[in-house]
Amino acid sequence: MRKTVYVTRPTPLAAAEVIHDHLVDQLNLALRRPGMHGGEVAFRLLLDHLLFVERQPEAWNQLKQSWEGQGLWTPIGPSGAFQDVFPAQADCCEVASVYAEFAHRRGWLKPDRVLTSEEYEALTGRARVWAAVDRTWADVTAEFGPPSVLFGGNNPLYGKALGYLSEDPEQPMVVFHLWNGSEPEAEPWPPEHAQPLLLAVRFGGGLFRGSLTFTPEGERRKPPTGDLCLPQ
Repeated sequence: MRKTVYVTRPTPLAAAEVIHDHLVDQLNLALRRPGMHGGEVAFRLLLDHLLFVERQPEAWNQLKQSWEGQGLWTPIGPSGAFQDVFPAQADCCEVASVYAEFAHRRGWLKPDRVLTSEEYEALTGRARVWAAVDRTWADVTAEFGPPSVLFGGNNPLYGKALGYLSEDPEQPMVVFHLWNGSEPEAEPWPPEHAQPLLLAVRFGGGLFRGSLTFTPEGERRKPPTGDLCLPQ
């Protein structure tokens, strides 16, 4: 009796360019909605895959060394640096903005808008003085327009970060870090504020702490100094 053997042909693999484009799209989704996509773990995996596809895996160690020099790298990654200066309830939008700056330099980030050189200079020249008083999410967008990238959703009950980019990818992103929540002894939900509160504006290529300008609200909500997460 003759036996019929069925052979399954291998499925053709996607081209390298298609894989690369898919990973770039996934990274942009993860950066904008970090809570839905796994936060910093997702960022690291997607960066690792993209650098592998681009045959530059060594760029990850170079990035960590750069962050370490800035005071951004801790035993738990950049999130540890932010835990030292922002409330415990702050989410992963702050960390997303750091990874997004690297993505922008690599040409992976897809901003919703970019500022002209004149607009960027006006923003960086004014942002620190402007942030010397308490502000809200609505205040930031009314003053500086919609962000290049919104890290976090549109729900005002959650914290988020607003990133503003120059058309020159070598210029640092200007990031407004906003928080919403409750006092430590109060019920955690719902938050007390109708709009997220601006805690700090961040930009500059130097030390992490020197890049931050805190609002009075941000100064009030800094965690105790004894809980600092020391770099490794």
